[in-house]
Amino acid sequence: MSKHLGIDLGTANTLVYMKGKGIVLREPSVVAVDQVKKRVVAVGSEAKRMIGKTPGNIVAQRPLKDGVIADFDKTASMLHSFFSKVSAGGVLSRPTVMICIPYGVTEVERRAVEDATFEAGAKSVALVEEPIASAIGSGLKIAGARGSMIVDIGGGTTEVAVISLGGIVISHSIRTAGNVLDESIVQYMKREHKILVGDGTAEALKKDIGSVHPSMDRGEREIRGRNLRTGLPAVMTITSAQVREAMRESVDQIIDTIRLALENTPPELSADIFDFGIMLAGGGALLGGLPALITERTGVRVTVAKRPLDSVALGIGRVIEGNYSSVAKYRAR
Repeated sequence: MSKHLGIDLGTANTLVYMKGKGIVLREPSVVAVDQVKKRVVAVGSEAKRMIGKTPGNIVAQRPLKDGVIADFDKTASMLHSFFSKVSAGGVLSRPTVMICIPYGVTEVERRAVEDATFEAGAKSVALVEEPIASAIGSGLKIAGARGSMIVDIGGGTTEVAVISLGGIVISHSIRTAGNVLDESIVQYMKREHKILVGDGTAEALKKDIGSVHPSMDRGEREIRGRNLRTGLPAVMTITSAQVREAMRESVDQIIDTIRLALENTPPELSADIFDFGIMLAGGGALLGGLPALITERTGVRVTVAKRPLDSVALGIGRVIEGNYSSVAKYRAR
């Protein structure tokens, strides 16, 4: 029996929505490959645990970068593995798949996503733009003439879009998002404290004590890394204020993009956005104090989606359940 699947193919995580069942899979977008035997040895959570800990013949990496496919074969292998996982215990023929893409990607990048999904075993594929899916999943009513603004901060890209009458009026996409925030923390620790920490430690700092507004500081945390002066293991305590300083430049880029979108929005839609506010989705929406900082800088009220990490997957789900059927068209191979 063919299944209808909706896929939020993210740089950091991939979510799979199955028609009639909801979100059935949530895995990191990571693949571990044996370089000698030329085969995939682990995918998802198992592969993520291997990052930075593998022997020389095994490489664990993310096959997507900045929201688009960086390694075609590994992406196809990862999707095939996820298709197999969601069909466990049942008979699954080639699925019908709807998959999200960042707004404004090139035709080559669009085709790469389609081809990788077909290669993974899909019967037919439809592409839906991420801001549209995120807006639907966040509960915005996009079909009417009212203007809505969605800001989706994922792992690889930040998408800012103004939507009206079911389409995108203004959109800006930048490749400053969760992964860049993690890298900013890594670089700050090297520059200011001469300590090297891994991406996993930086991500944990961001999630646990990271804040971008002093009113939302979350205390301090002890971290472990390597002293770049001595080469020996090191332990030190980092505060929310230090994490905020590390992320400041990247966060400013995100807010500047929001301001640019507001400046380019037609006056009638600007009035709607001022009345109804900005919807914030994606993992970045959980960053402490971000709604308050955006409101402070723009003068517009900000609302965080009820399930910001799931907004895109839930939006795709609503489309495949029969709502918003005009959003995307399927193409068979």
